[in-house]
Amino acid sequence: MVRGARQPQQPRSRLAPRLTGIVEKPPRKRKSRTEFALNEIMSSGGAEDDIPQGERKTVTDFCYLLDKSKQLFNGLRDLPQYGQKQWQSYFGRTFDVYTKLWKFQQQHRLRTSETSYLNEAFSFYSAIRQRSYYSQVNKEDRPELVVKKLRYYARFIVVCLLLNKMDVVKDLVKELSDEIEDYTHRFNTEDQVEWNLVLQEVAAFVEADPVMVLNDDNTIVITSNRLAETGAPLLEQGMIVGQLSLADALIIGNCNNQVKFSELTVDMFRMLQALEREPMNLASQMNKPGMQESADKPTRRENPHKYLLYKPTFSQLYTFLAASFKELPANSVLLIYLSATGVFPTGRSDSEGPYDFGGVLTNSNRDIINGDAIHKRNQSHKEMHCLHPGDLYPFTRKPLFIIVDSSNSVAYKNFTNLFGQPLVCLLSPTAYPKALQDQSQRGSLFTLFLNNPLMAFLFVSGLSSMRRGLWEKCQEYLRKINRDIAQLLTHSRSIDQAFLQFFGDEFLRLLLTRFIFCSATMRMHKIFRETRNYPESYPQLPRDETVENPHLQKHILELASILDVRNVFLESTIDDY
Repeated sequence: MVRGARQPQQPRSRLAPRLTGIVEKPPRKRKSRTEFALNEIMSSGGAEDDIPQGERKTVTDFCYLLDKSKQLFNGLRDLPQYGQKQWQSYFGRTFDVYTKLWKFQQQHRLRTSETSYLNEAFSFYSAIRQRSYYSQVNKEDRPELVVKKLRYYARFIVVCLLLNKMDVVKDLVKELSDEIEDYTHRFNTEDQVEWNLVLQEVAAFVEADPVMVLNDDNTIVITSNRLAETGAPLLEQGMIVGQLSLADALIIGNCNNQVKFSELTVDMFRMLQALEREPMNLASQMNKPGMQESADKPTRRENPHKYLLYKPTFSQLYTFLAASFKELPANSVLLIYLSATGVFPTGRSDSEGPYDFGGVLTNSNRDIINGDAIHKRNQSHKEMHCLHPGDLYPFTRKPLFIIVDSSNSVAYKNFTNLFGQPLVCLLSPTAYPKALQDQSQRGSLFTLFLNNPLMAFLFVSGLSSMRRGLWEKCQEYLRKINRDIAQLLTHSRSIDQAFLQFFGDEFLRLLLTRFIFCSATMRMHKIFRETRNYPESYPQLPRDETVENPHLQKHILELASILDVRNVFLESTIDDY
């Protein structure tokens, strides 16, 4: 999912055989870790069929180079520590293999965002768990082996989170808790606090959703927020929309004190889920009525490529943005999602340019006390650790779709479309009503609306749980609302054409309809009474035809009636502005 992975640490305990002249009985050949991983991946129900042959060869070649580099590296440690020249040939071979590995990684970055790769990782980690691969670790007095086991649990949890296997996550969290307790009891190491923090983070991450959906026996229902086959409203015949498709997305998180796990904040996780399709069972697709019988597989639907950037510096953010911009195919869209602390202008300015309204914070390791940046520069200077709207101007040469969730999101309302390419900015409220319970640590309300609009609607209505049957009834009604919002947009005579240019893509269509539903809901809610409580957009939407349309307001009141919360909404907002 994330472009480029960190180079794995070299194992401490795995030693290569010494190069001696002693003839020994050859040991029984064991499968290498690479062979074991590939066998587990290829034997996991249909995974082999989902991977193109070229990509299979890429994975195999990478694993070979990785194992070869580790063998040579470990062999270096067994060479005699005397002499001046005998080590040079071995060092040269090792360096050459690492160079090939580095070049191979640069040329074959697996940046597909295909869930099949996550499923392969899940199969591999599950096999380790089922076969009790680490069962003997706790019997040995070697803390480094226990740490390896703890890292395995942490990585397995990340994979399960990304696959929305929350039931497995909860089991793994319990097992990890027991392992950490045993580790801290047996060894007096310096990383005890860090591992306990990991446990606290994942527990808070799992419990971040403000509303629980319950079965009749009070067990929690695991809901999926990926794009399902019937998730986005269909384009009706006669709708005139653009043919652009979402190809790349930068998901950036830099909010202070927000729940996170493994450099993935709740907001980042929710947006990540909103930009992925629900995995399809290819076999069941073939059996659907109307599907032609043929040896060919159904066309695999692609997810947009994604970069996940947790608290990046300005230079890191700009580097990834430039790389994505460069690689963007023709007739494609680049999406930028910013979930970050707002940076406000420090002084008055005679001009109102793209660098005069502030923006959102990028990471800096200097001048930080208690999470707040200290501004020591002259007030006439701009904040250098800030992503200003003007910083994005060069990238508006191609279709750009921006989502800003920040206390200073309105800074991006002052955009200028210099190059005539489709450009839309969806901007969060800059403040929420004090009467609304503060949930900022558990994720932004605005992003929750874009990820799971029904859950967000329940939260602002004061509900914290719901039975599955009622949930499914409300979801069906919400799909009807989305279809009507799509018609409002495409039938509008005064809407900016940029919105319609993006409306041909399923992901962007769903984000736009959810944005309008969010804005209409907040405008009708009795406690959202200030202008800063409402989302905004660039270009502006025609309010009377979209967010304040009487037909849409009627739908929202009907949804509130189904939930018996109509009393928290106004009957009409037409006379309130």
